[in-house]
Amino acid sequence: MTTIRLSVAGKSMTATLTDSAASRDFVQMLPLTLELSDYASTEKIADLPKKLSTAGAAAGYEPSVGDITYYAPWGNLAIFYRDFGYASGLVSLGRIIQGAEHLKFSGSQKVTIEVIASQR
Repeated sequence: MTTIRLSVAGKSMTATLTDSAASRDFVQMLPLTLELSDYASTEKIADLPKKLSTAGAAAGYEPSVGDITYYAPWGNLAIFYRDFGYASGLVSLGRIIQGAEHLKFSGSQKVTIEVIASQR
């Protein structure tokens, strides 16, 4: 299991990542600074520097508050601050376990994502 920190506007969130091809690809990119913007008043999204592997991933996912996901059709990171219905092409990467309330900001904000612990 890998634990990451997401820092936005001086506030931190802690998340754990699943053990999947997509999340392993994501971890290889870290540390990373991205521009998070709002999408559909439900999630914060950011473009990733490269596509992640979806090998072994389900065809879609039904996210809830705090879920960190990868939207394969667009190649972007999507972090949910509201529950959402099933979406094809959405792949779970992990979940925010502390600080998800810090996603409720207006406009765009830079987020820095870094590994803080990794167990194999």
